[in-house]
Amino acid sequence: MVFIVGLTGGIGCGKTSTSELFSNLGITVIDTDVIARELTQSGGLAISTIQNSFGNRFVTSDGALDRNKMRNLIFSDYAARLKLEKILHPLILKETISRIKKISSPYAIVVIPLLFETCDYENIIQRVLVVDCDEQLQLSRTIARTNLSAEKVKAIIATQISREVRLQKADDIIINNYDINHLKQQVLDRHNQYLLLSNM
Repeated sequence: MVFIVGLTGGIGCGKTSTSELFSNLGITVIDTDVIARELTQSGGLAISTIQNSFGNRFVTSDGALDRNKMRNLIFSDYAARLKLEKILHPLILKETISRIKKISSPYAIVVIPLLFETCDYENIIQRVLVVDCDEQLQLSRTIARTNLSAEKVKAIIATQISREVRLQKADDIIINNYDINHLKQQVLDRHNQYLLLSNM
């Protein structure tokens, strides 16, 4: 099987920017957030189950998940979050495995925001890469990208595993506190490392 690196990090730390840089180097990137969006778009595989479990008000008129309503619910209701995860996680895992089987690059990056919160990927990935940044940067980047309030962003961060635990569990760490060139160099260093590991 292809050498798989699980890429994770807190919201706003730069997982997307990092994965795009790996993609630019010719490496296959599978993003579980992208798969989740596909599953919950109009006609997505998860929509009917979500509708049955949560009701019509969480589905838009064109048949897609109403992300704002669902976000507000799951970050204020732990049971609802678990219910949604129980619907989505098996479907995301199945699609991820399907895409892994089609990989042609020497290794692959699988972006899994909730890597440490779920045990689904333990038998799939060989190495864990954590993208990290200062907490204030994490907050300001997320607010700028999502237009959410600081309170809502802090609530999202609170639902994720702590930064300290994430860093302890990492095999490799990329620090995304500076500009894109600094990030590029770290990605290139990891790329060369993973090329070696994939040939072992």
